[in-house]
Amino acid sequence: MATSNGKTNHTWRNLWTRYFPKRSIPRRAIQFVIIPIAFLFVLYVVTDSIVMPIVTRHGSEFELPTVVDYQKQDAEYLLDKSGLRLEVTSEEYHPDKPENTVLSQYPPAGTKVKSGRIIKVVTSFGQKMVAIPPLAGFSVRQAKLNIEATGLILGDIAWTFSDSLPERVVVFSYPPTGAEIPIGSQVNLMVNRGRLSGIVFMPRLVGRSFEEADSLMEQLGLKIGLVTEVRNENYLPGTVLEQSVEEATELEVGEEIDLIVSTTE
Repeated sequence: MATSNGKTNHTWRNLWTRYFPKRSIPRRAIQFVIIPIAFLFVLYVVTDSIVMPIVTRHGSEFELPTVVDYQKQDAEYLLDKSGLRLEVTSEEYHPDKPENTVLSQYPPAGTKVKSGRIIKVVTSFGQKMVAIPPLAGFSVRQAKLNIEATGLILGDIAWTFSDSLPERVVVFSYPPTGAEIPIGSQVNLMVNRGRLSGIVFMPRLVGRSFEEADSLMEQLGLKIGLVTEVRNENYLPGTVLEQSVEEATELEVGEEIDLIVSTTE
């Protein structure tokens, strides 16, 4: 048994010595065990402390400011200072907010964000303007339907007398047909009460073209008197700026009305 054990021990010593000589054991251990472990450890430290913070921007989160009610240009400037970008996703008409006003934002104000985030906003088109449809000659009921179909509202109804139009039809509207006003605004009507020879009511001519005013005055049996031209580049040439008699004043057929009309010369 002693001989057998001796041979066995000798054999294991020979194998160990063959693969791990005494002088090379430490070097092989360093090469195959310690160096890889050390490399992985250094890689972990670098990744955790340097790379990951850069990728995730760890610690750079901040509260998103509000840009609602800002003009688009001002909102872009404010977000740019924080390293954020603005993107307009849609535009909507709004009765109270001027054009390019920010109506809403996503994410909402106060949300934690990081530099580089895109902030999506909805901006205002401003007030939606619509043109007043033709109303003269229509019944009050039909005129009301035409007004509402355009997104406007029937306002006050005043009465006049006309020998040239049927009773209870619209003589004219104010503002006049074709004028553009904000959607949801009121349109007032002057309606024929019936025939009364010799008596008419003064219509509103301000804002109409001179040709429209002249035509309407002729329909009512009135005349245009002195026409004074005043330079005003805010209106198209030939627009009535003032009338010598107030609207709805009772007049006799044939009376003359003086006008002030715009010119660009």
